[in-house]
Amino acid sequence: MYKDSNLASETQRKQRYEKLFEMLLEAIPCSVLLIDRDMRIMEANKNFREKNRKERVQTIGHRLEELLPEIILENMDIVSRVRQVFENKQATRGERMIYRAPGVPMRIYYYSILPFSWRGYVENALLLMEDVTEQVRLNDEVRRAERHLASVVESATDIVVSTDSEGLIVTWNLAAERLSGYSLEEVGQTPLLDRFASEHQKELSHIFNILKIKATPQTGEWHIVTKAGPRIPVSWVLSSMTIENKRLSGIVAVGRDLSERRKLEAQLLRSQKLAALGVMAGGIAHEIRNPLAICLAAAQFLDDDEIGRELRKECVDKIQTNIHRASVIIENLLKFARPAPTTDMTEVDLSGILGDTVTLVANQAKLQKVSVVLEIPERQVTVHGNADLLQQVFLNLFLNAINAMPDGGMLRVCADPKAWEVAVRIMDSGLGIPTEHLENIFDPFYTLSPVGKGTGLGLSICYSVVKQHLGNIEVLSSEGGGTVFTVTLPLFLSNEETIHGKPGTVLHDR
Repeated sequence: MYKDSNLASETQRKQRYEKLFEMLLEAIPCSVLLIDRDMRIMEANKNFREKNRKERVQTIGHRLEELLPEIILENMDIVSRVRQVFENKQATRGERMIYRAPGVPMRIYYYSILPFSWRGYVENALLLMEDVTEQVRLNDEVRRAERHLASVVESATDIVVSTDSEGLIVTWNLAAERLSGYSLEEVGQTPLLDRFASEHQKELSHIFNILKIKATPQTGEWHIVTKAGPRIPVSWVLSSMTIENKRLSGIVAVGRDLSERRKLEAQLLRSQKLAALGVMAGGIAHEIRNPLAICLAAAQFLDDDEIGRELRKECVDKIQTNIHRASVIIENLLKFARPAPTTDMTEVDLSGILGDTVTLVANQAKLQKVSVVLEIPERQVTVHGNADLLQQVFLNLFLNAINAMPDGGMLRVCADPKAWEVAVRIMDSGLGIPTEHLENIFDPFYTLSPVGKGTGLGLSICYSVVKQHLGNIEVLSSEGGGTVFTVTLPLFLSNEETIHGKPGTVLHDR
């Protein structure tokens, strides 16, 4: 009775193991065939049956040659390989095969054959076939993408360089080779920093350290030194490459040769200078010809001994007036061409200058029925500059504003100091400036005033003086809608303020 009980338990255990084996076999995500020495299928899992579109009864007990397509049997020699496993008691290495079941698209499998042994005797062989179609397709796509990307990089006319996390060059495209004269074999695994001109290396070293901390791209113009010796100006964009956990894996540097652009810019600058010279020459000739013509006519009258005393005096007055006018034109031209040296710059009370200048134009404004409003801070606003030149700027702008309001109006002047600069706005309610003329108003001898009423140098001188003071001058206007000139100047800062000043701001020491 006890023996029968043990047999029953052993049978149950065996059944449980067989059931477990069957469950595991069915759960395996690849195709599995258990083959005996006669090449008959002892077991085939669900994955194989579904892909082969056969029921279990159509698979179990059938020979391997009956289940696999003839082309596989011939080209892959699967049967011989299975027999070798029985004979050699060793697994075959994995290989790839292409398998097409009836009515199913072509699939690619990675197969291997394992011996299924019991006490040293190979009873069965296990044929494992893993479907790698998608992996192969993805790998092919990745390779195509890599080849395409490599082709793009190599075909680019810009320099494309990459480094590892230590800043050593890993890739160096054809454009980099052509421009620098160095091949990848010569520069590979050397510091990218060494390719730059020595005066830029300290700055670039700091930028490389910034890229290790944050992924914000850095841009700039840094020269590279070629193999032949000359330096080439290059505009760069430096970006960091990161991998998992945002850890820096390297730097990508894209550079554009600026040599041709510099040549074109130089040619354009020469053309602009010649054009400006032509405009200036025409303006000088036009402005000086008129007073000279009047002087010549007056001199001809004076040459006549019979003219009366009053006419003689009138001729002398006209000669003096027009000579003075020609002198003013030449003086203004010299101020425009040769601004005062920066050594004349001192601490200047801008509030006082604005107040004094408003006082100077008050009578002219009253005559033309223009009310003037001055809005300046109670505290002193100090700038670094030349008081006479700054007063000349504001006097010119105030008079222009008053002349733009022939029928009266309002001139409003306000100063708005910020932390590092002050903005002075001169606003009028006058005729305004047509949009098509706005871009030319700062050009020398460009004027909208009637002939004889202006030289066209006033705003040019204003622009030159403001730039000399490291400031900026802007204009907003529309025809019939008034005009706003904004003059922005850096504030005068003490030594302590300069030391603790805002980075990147133009500061001045006492």
